[in-house]
Amino acid sequence: MKNGLEDIAKLAGVSKSTVSRVINNQPNVNEKTRERVMEIIREVNFRPNKAARALVTQHTRVLSVVIPQPLAATFTDPYFPMLLQSITTAAAQRDYALMLWIGDNAEEEERFSERILSNSFFDGVLIASVVDNDPLVKRLRNAGFPYVLIGPAQKGITHYVDVDNRSAACDAVRHLIALKHQRIGIITGMMNMGAAQHRLQGYKDALEEAGMPIDEALIVAGDYEEVKSYSAMQTLITRGVDAVFCTSDVMALGALRAIADTGLRVPHDIGVVGFDGMPFAETSNPPLTTMRQPISLLGETATEMLIRLIEEQPLEHEHLLLPAVLEVRQSSGAFEHAG
Repeated sequence: MKNGLEDIAKLAGVSKSTVSRVINNQPNVNEKTRERVMEIIREVNFRPNKAARALVTQHTRVLSVVIPQPLAATFTDPYFPMLLQSITTAAAQRDYALMLWIGDNAEEEERFSERILSNSFFDGVLIASVVDNDPLVKRLRNAGFPYVLIGPAQKGITHYVDVDNRSAACDAVRHLIALKHQRIGIITGMMNMGAAQHRLQGYKDALEEAGMPIDEALIVAGDYEEVKSYSAMQTLITRGVDAVFCTSDVMALGALRAIADTGLRVPHDIGVVGFDGMPFAETSNPPLTTMRQPISLLGETATEMLIRLIEEQPLEHEHLLLPAVLEVRQSSGAFEHAG
């Protein structure tokens, strides 16, 4: 026996619709009948079909997590596994499962968003590292799906959780300025992403605040990739920098390698500051000064916000900006300067 709804109904001597009402905890069922049906369900170890139950309750208890980045970038940058782990934990605590969508270089944005929405077996969507004018955001809004961005807000977006990237970047560059560095370069992320734009603006804010010129020749793209950052650092070395702010720790690793391969020393010749607070920052050579962002808290907070939207519970905040904290180590020159 398959032990479906019809089988349960026969064993309990009731209709299939009565079994459905009991499973979905609906009223208008005699208490003795409810107890009898539940007894049969326990005896046969019945598990309701989730898809069928979703048709009745209009809830799947599934969250879609969308990362509009190629697969390689998603799993070579430790940021994404750390973020996904925190989302998974927070969702499981509320009895939600996850469906993961990862971008593909060969697939157009419109087609990617169409595939996600045509699936529709989910209650809401978390979008991490969204790019500017991503069609998925507009489609979600038009379709009425609850969604939360993990990253900077876009036009018309209400629900998002992000790090205060601009303020954090400004603090990172202030740190280098306080150590008497004069020609401070920056290796940026992908400039079609809000986080990269805000970190670049924070870099400029710190220079302007200190009365230092903004030299466009010292602004070089690394696209959040270690290999590209290596090349970007080589370019900055030829342009005479004495410090560099890398807008991710992965890019900082590329910069450290490029400096070492050129025969220069960190921080004696060039100071380096990263961004993210990755575990490897403590063991890099030399240990990396970095702005540590609360990655786990980002994932947990965004997940909780999305579930509250799905369950129509009141929100304490419609959007949040979380602070990052400067972790000072040898790479920026702080200890050398102190000595």
